[in-house]
Amino acid sequence: MEKRFESLLSNFHARFPSSEGVRFFSAPGRTEIIGNHTDHNGGRILAAAITMETICAAAPSGDNTLTLISEGHSKSVIIPLSDLQSVPKEQGSLSLVAGMIDGAIRDGWQVGGLNIYVSSTVIPSAGVSSSASFEMMFMSVLNHFFHDGKADLATCARIGQYAENVFWNKASGLMDQMACGHGGTILLDFADGASCTPVDFDYERLGYDLVIVNTGKGHADLSAAYSSIPGEMRLVAAAFGKKNLCEISRDDFYDRLPKLRQEIGNDRAILRAIHYYEECARVDAAAAAVKEERFDEVLRLIEESGHSSWEILQNCVVEGLPEEQPIPAALALTRLFLEKHHCGVTRIHGGGFAGVIMTVVKKEFSDAYLDYMTPFFGAENIYRTAINPSGAGERCVR
Repeated sequence: MEKRFESLLSNFHARFPSSEGVRFFSAPGRTEIIGNHTDHNGGRILAAAITMETICAAAPSGDNTLTLISEGHSKSVIIPLSDLQSVPKEQGSLSLVAGMIDGAIRDGWQVGGLNIYVSSTVIPSAGVSSSASFEMMFMSVLNHFFHDGKADLATCARIGQYAENVFWNKASGLMDQMACGHGGTILLDFADGASCTPVDFDYERLGYDLVIVNTGKGHADLSAAYSSIPGEMRLVAAAFGKKNLCEISRDDFYDRLPKLRQEIGNDRAILRAIHYYEECARVDAAAAAVKEERFDEVLRLIEESGHSSWEILQNCVVEGLPEEQPIPAALALTRLFLEKHHCGVTRIHGGGFAGVIMTVVKKEFSDAYLDYMTPFFGAENIYRTAINPSGAGERCVR
């Protein structure tokens, strides 16, 4: 048995000594390759699972209570299944777990009590989807014990999204859950539901490392900043009488753009809509380039996507805090290194405003890049990872 699962099982039995029928489950974090802030408006994304992952040991509790313990957290999540609505909203794992149980019950599942011990290497609050990794791991547990493993990926992802939307009041799309759940690299299209197509792409095979740099969470509450992006994109869609930008063709948008700018009176909304259409086009171009093995073109498109996020989408700086710019600082420093050595590309990663950047760097330069960034952000905040072929599910551990 792998050491981390030995430790997991030991900690589980220390907290739940009478539990029987223990099973193991896991779900990876995710990386967004191209497709920044397109999912919530029905767009397309190229995303992948990463080797950071959330794992757990779980067993039936024999009563009507769910108890979940997360390694490194002093407070347990304890939920009486008979009174889900008493669980407070916006309280982290407590609310998410209650939301997923509620979502599963609404979908017809017969959920019972569980004991669960969780350990994670997914960086929290840093754009690699620690919450979605946790959700898809937990949904795998519920699916195994209470739904005979019958629920498909999209169903589990939507229940995770429901928990975030309703119990955490977070306006998230489905990209994170789908990428964490599927494993490997996937092309996602949210125009009509959540279609998912596997893509044969891996940085490792190209001779590159994926490095995540955690710049440190900003001091501001970022909820309003995140919500402004889908809100402003939908402001443009509303001018066409539609809800999301996916309902308006790229040609129709650009044909009406001169009048649209006058009608809306919000240049940032217009710019964010431009980012949406061009980003979806980049996703399509990257998927085609992967298929034709034009991998230098994929890297060029990743770099172009990063410029668009910074300059047009504008999700790298928190409005009203000009003195606090960890993301632009990390990107600027990284670009100096990459341009000097001609060894890779970089971009904002995830929702933005704070959190992490991603750098795709040639393996022969990755040690030097880590050394270069360490004085600025600390060695403990720089992570070398890779695309993970495995998604969420039960783990066979021997």
